[in-house]
Amino acid sequence: MRVCVIGAGVVGVTSAYFLARQGHDVILVDSQARPAEVSSYANGGQLSYSYVAPLAGPGVLSSVPGWLLRDDSPLRFRPRLDPHQWRWCLQFALACRASVARASTAEMLTLSYLSRDVMHRLLEQEDLDFGHLTNGKLIAYRSPPLLEKARALVAYQAEHGAEQRVLDADETLALEPALAGMGGSLAGAIYTPSEEAGDCRQFTEALFERLGTLGNAECVMSNPVSGLRREGGRIVAVDTCQGDIAADAVVLATGIGTRALLEPLGEDVPLYPLKGYSLSVPLAAGDRVAPSISVTDYERRIVYARVGNVLRIAAMVDIGSRDAEIDPARVALLKRQVSEAFPALDLRQAIPWAGLRPATPTGKPLIGRSRAASNLWLNIGQGALGFTLACGSAALLSAQIGGVELPLDPAPFRP
Repeated sequence: MRVCVIGAGVVGVTSAYFLARQGHDVILVDSQARPAEVSSYANGGQLSYSYVAPLAGPGVLSSVPGWLLRDDSPLRFRPRLDPHQWRWCLQFALACRASVARASTAEMLTLSYLSRDVMHRLLEQEDLDFGHLTNGKLIAYRSPPLLEKARALVAYQAEHGAEQRVLDADETLALEPALAGMGGSLAGAIYTPSEEAGDCRQFTEALFERLGTLGNAECVMSNPVSGLRREGGRIVAVDTCQGDIAADAVVLATGIGTRALLEPLGEDVPLYPLKGYSLSVPLAAGDRVAPSISVTDYERRIVYARVGNVLRIAAMVDIGSRDAEIDPARVALLKRQVSEAFPALDLRQAIPWAGLRPATPTGKPLIGRSRAASNLWLNIGQGALGFTLACGSAALLSAQIGGVELPLDPAPFRP
């Protein structure tokens, strides 16, 4: 079968690779000259397989008013005269119910563990250089009540296979001395020793290069897609600036661009861009100022991950930003907060970046057949977990398209 995959971010490239490995003739199309140039370019770097609790949780709504009134808030909301924004926000609010959040967490764990296993098998087969390491993860808490509340989540996730420990402040500092800058504000942490890290862009580029060596795959870059031509309930061609592409099946791994392609076909999806920021900080050889273990500063929603000789720092959720333009005020705030936690870290050479995370209200991606056409498939909505979920999402999608045994129940992720 000839399959056209649209989108060369980490989700699109992994989808194209696994479809090609399944024996399909694959053509990968993207508007950019290189893969991973948009949302996959400089994300947080954590492969957080055991911590995939959605942003929508029972404590979020009560925190939102306080966040919106603070200058140093991790969340910024810019209301717009956009019915889709308000519909998405309402769906997000409904997803904050404890029962929904618990179910979403359990379902996301099945996908994240699949993704971990598929990634490990992939690395046994392919030599991909992306700074991959298993260095564990600490979720650091400043508030003792929040740390105690996290114990319940640890217990719940343990029922689904997660191996985590609750540490007090002394145990946390013994494990990661670089957190000493948090001083007396550190209450403790959740430690997950099996978590991993790597550079998403380098991974995507390496797999893209490997895809290009397969005899049944073709990559057509710098080729924007203008639309999908439907006849008789099927997509018969993908319209691009370089000409039409005919295919037996079409996969949209187009992130926030998905809605524009589906709208003419009469389908809408609950996808909204959540803008985030990152800093890439060069590290000297043998640097001990930056954490060696991946860290999430829970209250400030800042993540830290070593990616080769770089410390990747990612944070913030801006709702209502229409583009990925870097806001200097947000970058300045992020630098100030990082300096407070790691005062010895030199941020003078830090490279800022901003990207739009394609998120669903529940945090669960949409993986499966579109309602708009029988041969149109979606692999979208991984949000901030695109790198973590990419391999599992691609494995689930390729199994559905190929009609082979499914690696997990696809129902929770059905569009």
